[in-house]
Formats: sequence, structure tokens, C-alpha cells
Amino acid sequence: MIIKKSDQESAVRVAEVLKEGKIVILPTDTVYGFSGIVSTNTGASQKSDCPTDVKIRAIKGRSETKPLIQLIAKPEDIFLHTDDKLPQKLLEKWPGALTIIVHNKEASADGTFSTTAYRCPGDAWLRRVIELCGSPIYSTSVNRSGQPVLDTVSEICSEFEEETSLIVDDGDKKDALPSTLVMLEGSAVKILRQGEVKI
Repeated sequence: MIIKKSDQESAVRVAEVLKEGKIVILPTDTVYGFSGIVSTNTGASQKSDCPTDVKIRAIKGRSETKPLIQLIAKPEDIFLHTDDKLPQKLLEKWPGALTIIVHNKEASADGTFSTTAYRCPGDAWLRRVIELCGSPIYSTSVNRSGQPVLDTVSEICSEFEEETSLIVDDGDKKDALPSTLVMLEGSAVKILRQGEVKI
């Protein structure tokens, strides 16, 4: 199914589909992305037994192993997921196309604290979708693993319409820059990928 981002109540419709544990393709503040609700959050009402990140990896291809970014609705929501102290200069870039890797609040089974990448997107419509979900949502570029990112609606529909439940059309995203990706090393900010936001 394809709907226009500009359609009335499109955010509500997208959130309903995401909360059913289905995979959608959404326009973000950078490129189009595969999205699914983060099922580990107890606030989510996912109705599917298979985690959405597993479904997304299956669509992208067997060799897809990169961690998936999680999108949050408000900058302060980051502190629901981490105890890291984030520099104010980073938080001031949110909402925006900045992805920050932080240590998870909860330890893994082996007692270590793994990391997750979060972004509070600059697009108000997308933040509304996340808010309606009551949970972060995964986001990763729309392409097969190892292939170029698709940036036109026609290409996206041709390649992935049969493998996703919903595609939201917001026009082509030619020459869109990815988000800037950073992590903290002590008190320093390490830039892993320079994108749209300058640090």
C-alpha cells in the first residue's frame, strides 16, 4: 500500500501499521528508511512474534549486520535509554539529522553495556509518528545490503512494495545527505560519519 505523507491522518495510519509489528518505508529528515517499532520497549503494543529488526534485515539481505538506528520523538527521550552524560552542544542539534551512539541503560546478559545509535529527527511529522507509537522506531536506508540507497519513489515501490506493508510517498530524495554519526570518547565527540549536521 502507498499513501501520501500529505494525506490527512497519514501519521495516525502509519503508527497503526507500525504497532502491528509491520514494516513500513518512511521519508525521514535525510533519506527514505525501512522502519519498524522497537519491540523491546514495554510501552509498545506490537502484535507480531518476530522482532521488526529481524524482518528489516531479512528484507535488506542476509549479509545485513549493521546495527539499526532508533528514532525518538523528543530529545529528552534519550535519557530513557542511557545514563551517558551528553554534551549540551550535541543535544542542541536535536531535533535534526544527528545520530548519537550511546551506552544502553540496561546491561547485557554478560554484564557489559552495549551501545545503540539514536536520532531525534528534524521532521515534525516523523516525530509525531514516533510519539503515536509510544516507542522508538528502527530506521535504516532503503536498499538491498551492499547496494546503493534508493532515492526515488518509483524505484522504492518497484523494489520493495511487495515486501513491506506500507510506503509513504514524500517525493524523491535526490542528493539527500545522511545523518551525521557521532560517538563519545570520554569528554570528546568522535565523528564517525560527516553528514548534514556540522559538529
